[in-house]
Amino acid sequence: MDESLSPLVPLDVYEQHAVHIGTNQKSADMKKFIDTLRYHEGGLHHIDIHQTDARIRVVAKFLSRYDPERVLVVSARQYGQRPARKFAESIGAMRIVGRFIPGTLTNPRLRTYIEPEVILVTDPAADSQALSEAVNSGMPVVGICDANNRLRNVDLALPANNKGRRSLALVYWLLAREMLKIRDSITDADWERAQNVDDWESTF
Repeated sequence: MDESLSPLVPLDVYEQHAVHIGTNQKSADMKKFIDTLRYHEGGLHHIDIHQTDARIRVVAKFLSRYDPERVLVVSARQYGQRPARKFAESIGAMRIVGRFIPGTLTNPRLRTYIEPEVILVTDPAADSQALSEAVNSGMPVVGICDANNRLRNVDLALPANNKGRRSLALVYWLLAREMLKIRDSITDADWERAQNVDDWESTF
């Protein structure tokens, strides 16, 4: 089977990690990523995991164009903090988890000031301060976007449940794996031996 057509992990793994479980509300921007054939009985919209799978590859290729030391990953959301940290450690990127200090991307006088070339936000809504500073600095923004997110100022969206602990662990684990594979520094089997996806889950 052509590897580019087979999913990065079996589709049921995405479902076990609730990557496809969206929110009650859906934004007009995210409509194209919603699986309209499935609707959760609790009123939750389902994200199309085929599109999630495809976008993880696209995002990995896009981020791999940059020196990893100039990539910044941000997560204010508690459930995104551990996976974002593990992702940054794995690929050699910068990270800001927890509180984002205003001016970090725009005020050179700040002790915390940094100059990344691209930013990955765990949730464009929760990470709005980082997102707006990235836009003001003219840097591309990649965002993990749930059914209710707006895509204004997000250059590249990765549709997925960005509120779930297990979902964020799997998404960041896969993104790191795919970026390292692009560098020819790891195989799927090596990665699974070295990194258990369960260890990427936040423990709050």
